[in-house]
Amino acid sequence: MSKDMTICIGAIAGAFGVRGEVRLKSFTAQPEDIATYGPLHTEDGARSFTVTLTGQAKNGFTARLSGVTTKEDADALRGVRLYTDRDRLPSLPDDEYYHADLQGLAVFDTGGVSLGHVKTVLNHGASDLLEIAQPGTSETVLLPFTRAAVPTVDLAGGRIVADPPDGLFPDPETP
Repeated sequence: MSKDMTICIGAIAGAFGVRGEVRLKSFTAQPEDIATYGPLHTEDGARSFTVTLTGQAKNGFTARLSGVTTKEDADALRGVRLYTDRDRLPSLPDDEYYHADLQGLAVFDTGGVSLGHVKTVLNHGASDLLEIAQPGTSETVLLPFTRAAVPTVDLAGGRIVADPPDGLFPDPETP
């Protein structure tokens, strides 16, 4: 895995007030930590911002971004996602993973049969789900990201070993 990989840790939800502040959504484990990961940049890297949190807002924070001084500047950034370099994020315990680290990993069942690859990681409240893109088709399967269903994550080897519930994936012997 490339050390220069970037990870989305926030998004601008729009302007707050008339002096260039923004409403900021944080995707970090400790939401207020978003301001501590150094300058954040746009996905294409064209712009970067130093973030200073100024208060709380519904579903996030109010913040000042360097170089953003008017309501119009802030409004123009609505929807922009903010990234940081992967190596600026803290190391995680052995059984925790950043979503970006899981995307693209090959997925095999406990017998070594390919089930596909991780397209994305979803979370709709209860727990994480791995969206698995199946080989040779555009169909995907949602696999619960639990220790029972995913006993092995081998980041170095670029693979996951899954033990999915019966019936979740089509039976390869059935036409």
